Amino acid sequence: MKKQESNKDNVILFPGLEKRLLEKGLDYLKQKKYRDAIQYLEQALEHDPENSDVFVGLALANYEAGNALQAKEVVAKMLRGGLGDYIQVIDMYLMILVQLNEYKEIVTTIEALLEEREIPAEKHEHFITMLEFAKRMQNGETKMEPFDSFEEEPEEEELNLFEYKNPNDQVMVAASLAKVNIRPYITKVREYIASEEGHPFLKTMLLNILKEQEYTEDIPVHKLGWAASFRPDKLPELKDYIETSGVIQLLSDEIESDDPVLFENVQRLIERYFFLVYPFELPVGKAASWAATCHYIANEYYGFEDPLESFAEIYNSPVEETVHVLDFIRKLEEISYPII
Repeated sequence: MKKQESNKDNVILFPGLEKRLLEKGLDYLKQKKYRDAIQYLEQALEHDPENSDVFVGLALANYEAGNALQAKEVVAKMLRGGLGDYIQVIDMYLMILVQLNEYKEIVTTIEALLEEREIPAEKHEHFITMLEFAKRMQNGETKMEPFDSFEEEPEEEELNLFEYKNPNDQVMVAASLAKVNIRPYITKVREYIASEEGHPFLKTMLLNILKEQEYTEDIPVHKLGWAASFRPDKLPELKDYIETSGVIQLLSDEIESDDPVLFENVQRLIERYFFLVYPFELPVGKAASWAATCHYIANEYYGFEDPLESFAEIYNSPVEETVHVLDFIRKLEEISYPII
């Protein structure tokens, strides 16, 4: 019997093919080869459209590739189709919404869960914390009322930020701290931010809480091998910090009108990288080199193989400097980020 053939990118109809496509896609995901992972997982989904493992892998691959909007749509399809563990899928959906800054949608989703009594008892506090965090972010609150229940310094064992290794746990501990007066915990918070250890993602969240609560003392920050002191209440807003760099404006001038979807995906990549770097100035390269590199990376995720030099030329960026920025960003991409 003659086998039904296909080219490399298409599916060959063999028994158990969807399982092998899934395994291959997950293997590429582990290797951080997100473009390849997406390709195989999308093929797996065509042949097994109700496999929740394929959906989760595809959401992760898109998310890690900087395609947060696509990741959101994948998880939304899971919710509409009733695939996977409902609460786990909701959790994943909310974490993606956090990265998209879609706090209104977070509030709407959790309030609907509460109204429908869909939240298990053991998860109730988790979702309430997330709800309050989203409401604060949605309303742009910057001042905190004193909390009588935190008049005394808590015992050291009550808050050990170094215990939170999972990025999603880091989101939740930051959300918990955001809804109280952080000052009773300031010794532990300062210790974590100043340490050579600790996750840059959580450090950025803690600095933002200190800024929101108008903390006025200089605080040492050690992140990604750099060290400096900053006064939180004088730090720029994250949005302003990103816009001031000029990177997004360069990309907007070049691609937004021609390819708005590509522009939005590149913008998400930049927000992701800058979130980790904040509040330090760009440690490597200038705005043009960052614009060229991020455009190149997004192009790469779409499966194109144009050389980095061609993007350096578009943005009038020195090739050597652009290569240095790419090397730096590759290191940033190795840092895990919250999603599930």
